[in-house]
Amino acid sequence: YAAVYLAIGLGTTSPIGVPGEQLQGVRDAVDFIAELRQTANLATLPVGRRVVVIGGGMTAVDAAVQSKLLGADEVHMVYRRGPDEMGASLAEREWAQTHGVVLHHWLAPEAVLGDAAGQVSGVRFAQQQLVDGRLQPTGVLQTLAADTVLKAVGQKLDTLVLAGAGLALQGGRVLADDDGRTAVPGLYVGGDCRFGGRDLTVEAVEDGKRAARAIHAQLSATTSAATA
Repeated sequence: YAAVYLAIGLGTTSPIGVPGEQLQGVRDAVDFIAELRQTANLATLPVGRRVVVIGGGMTAVDAAVQSKLLGADEVHMVYRRGPDEMGASLAEREWAQTHGVVLHHWLAPEAVLGDAAGQVSGVRFAQQQLVDGRLQPTGVLQTLAADTVLKAVGQKLDTLVLAGAGLALQGGRVLADDDGRTAVPGLYVGGDCRFGGRDLTVEAVEDGKRAARAIHAQLSATTSAATA
């Protein structure tokens, strides 16, 4: 191909990195939402009675609200910092609360708890505070009962193949100029996987438009040179 445009998003969900993460009933919020979107009959989609969503962005809000709409008795959305630092906007947080989602701040997961059968039974959190700009535990612990835990602590790009292809990476994403040109001639990138992107749909669309114009200019110049 004379040009290729990559818009592969961020497919891999970051782990929460605590004991018990492998227990049954613990899953990625992104996978949960994807399954929800692809299920024709939502009545067949299982959801726990007590759901804990770990994260503070729109994915966490979406997973929490959908869990409540699917019939969960309790849904808790837990974030390790304060409300002003959440990725979800105030309107999104209020939307979650109007659906019965309980928001918690300044709580970082310490361990996912389970029963003898290997099923999740709750999450233990450590209360946090800011000390010299860094999060530090206060020594206070809090446990939330749960039979479903949804992880929404961010996504990351699987960079192994991309680095092997010669692409320059920064911050776990692909470096490109404003038109999406990468370090590999003819290879363009846009959307969430581009370094500097803000994970917004409108920005991803604009990335595609800019790259399309740049690719058109590249191919037009190549054609003109070949016929000269």
